[in-house]
Amino acid sequence: MAEVIKQHERFTIADDEIKSALDPANMPRIHAQIAWEACKRWQPLKGDREAKKLLKGFDAFWDTGIARFVNLYPRTHVLMKRAAKIIEISETFKDLSEADFKEKIQEYREIYRRSKDDDQSQMIALAIVREASRRSTGMAHYQNQIACALAITRHSLAEMATGEGKTLTATMPAVLEGWRGRGVHVMTSNDYLAHRDAEEMRPVYEYCGLKVSAVTNEMAPNDRRNAYYDDVTYATHQNVAADYLRDKLQLGSIRSLTHSILDRVRSGKKGVSNKLVMRGLAAAVIDEADSILVDESVTPLIISGDSDSTEEEAAYHEARELAQQLIENVDYKVNVKFKEVELTRQGNHHLEELTEEMKGIWQSGRMREEWVNQALTAAHLFNEGEQYIIDDKKIVIVDESTGRLMPDRTWRAGLHQAVEAKEDVPVTGAKETLARISFQRFFRLYPRIGGMTGTGWEARNEMWQMYRLPTVRIPTNKPCVREQLPEKVFSNDEQRWQGVIEEVKRVHQSKRPILIGTRSIETSEKMSDLLKKAGIEHQVLNAVNHAEEADIVSAAGQEGRVTVATNMAGRGTDIKLKQEVKDFGGLHVVSCERNETGRVDRQLFGRAGRQGDPGSAISFAAMDDDLVIRYGPSKIARYLGKFMNGSRAFDKAQQNAEKQAYRQRKSVLKQDDWLRKNLGFAGSEH
Repeated sequence: MAEVIKQHERFTIADDEIKSALDPANMPRIHAQIAWEACKRWQPLKGDREAKKLLKGFDAFWDTGIARFVNLYPRTHVLMKRAAKIIEISETFKDLSEADFKEKIQEYREIYRRSKDDDQSQMIALAIVREASRRSTGMAHYQNQIACALAITRHSLAEMATGEGKTLTATMPAVLEGWRGRGVHVMTSNDYLAHRDAEEMRPVYEYCGLKVSAVTNEMAPNDRRNAYYDDVTYATHQNVAADYLRDKLQLGSIRSLTHSILDRVRSGKKGVSNKLVMRGLAAAVIDEADSILVDESVTPLIISGDSDSTEEEAAYHEARELAQQLIENVDYKVNVKFKEVELTRQGNHHLEELTEEMKGIWQSGRMREEWVNQALTAAHLFNEGEQYIIDDKKIVIVDESTGRLMPDRTWRAGLHQAVEAKEDVPVTGAKETLARISFQRFFRLYPRIGGMTGTGWEARNEMWQMYRLPTVRIPTNKPCVREQLPEKVFSNDEQRWQGVIEEVKRVHQSKRPILIGTRSIETSEKMSDLLKKAGIEHQVLNAVNHAEEADIVSAAGQEGRVTVATNMAGRGTDIKLKQEVKDFGGLHVVSCERNETGRVDRQLFGRAGRQGDPGSAISFAAMDDDLVIRYGPSKIARYLGKFMNGSRAFDKAQQNAEKQAYRQRKSVLKQDDWLRKNLGFAGSEH
């Protein structure tokens, strides 16, 4: 019956199912199911949960202190104790027959559907999911995985070390939320992980009586709708937020079910609910929560449309030519730290002289400064292989925190077109903002939210202040035996790369697999060239050859294998090791350069020494690295603090980078609140 309502297509119910449906004893259940399916369409019309505004002044100061106090509460011991009890309950289900156990599943599914659950029923329900997983996949949750699941169900952020099995852990809170019947979104950091996790965990969900789907970029609207109407939906946060905004644009001024019914009566047309893709925001389970809730929240999500800009293509090329005639540090100054370019007074005068005989926008002082400023920004602060790549004569943005391509994204305010003009590829039309939302505000619209990550403790205060999520540290199932070698810091870039090659040669002789981590596509290609010169066979994993990701990752743990990778290999990548490789010493991870946040470095190191396996990790750095130049101690501090060793200088640079990113995230949220208050949901930007 549900399939008929979702698809609006022919009946596909078998004869025996028709007979069952016509049985008077089953009619109340059938009517309830029809009503429930109809409610899925009405759910988005009931309105959003209002997101609370950021605190200010003394309230914000007081809340910072509360955040520290909240995270000091000893939750770990309580959760581990309850997890041990859940395992005991789960063991009692082993002797149940298949029919009796399925009946038990149905009993607790009904409890959650009617929202009659409490602490005791939650423990039994989690025990049921554990036994269902054992029967369907052969994998039973460990104590620490259950503790992590308990933290998520209690609306917390759980820090569980990399390699501890977060994919399996997510099934517990997802099943419980799926049983409620309102849908649950399991967020991952990319389409590859969303599809992989949904398929790997499908047996668990189906055994528990739930349907599961994955939403990816390429899916058609009707397929997306069907995926969201399933009980459990895996997707990236970008996809979910974008579909949410598109639905809001479809709704227009309609903000309630009553309004929708009146609009349908007045117009005589089909209700707008038939055009919606989602069925509202009920619950979210977030994997790699620090990446999604923190690192990628610096930029808001914007839905845009094409605007009339037939004359602008030539103007972008003219701006590029004018920028090339200006002199750095004379006509303009580049602030690498804040990624800004500022024209000097002399530069403005020089630009006025250059455009004296030009017409149109070039006769407006403010407009010519803005256009040339964008051209200078594109020339000095955006580089191929770092912020973007060129694919089929198109500029494709690279996510600097994950190393993955974002083909559907563009920079705003003409910057994307300025980069296109710089690279001499076809200039696309400028975009007009139709709707926007910050990820901070979007996630605060969920009534129930929880997450997990391997590196969340550093962001614990922000998690509480932004999302009201306390952070819990979950112990490992087996002791971590990964050897963390001392960092090697060199005076310049050339020495650093030579040191990396020598390290790879040394470890390669022992037949151990090696994973070499780089920060950008450009540096991964440079590392590849150096390895070729050294005669070392290797594979490269970056955004350019992302289609080969699964094959490269599956082979990365083989004997003597050398893999060069960007941050694509830093999250969600499970490198399997055979016994002979473990005997050699396991995977050796080499970090070629520090990232702007230490959490990303920890994610890379976490590829080694997973689940008690042997392994080691080492980091290389150079004092002329961009990170130190942009965020390192000031000139005075470096002069007065020559005692500071290289590693401490990088630690300070990362702290400064994270502080600046936090200020940017707060600024994005404040701007989002202001736009919503003053310009409405889909207001324009100025």
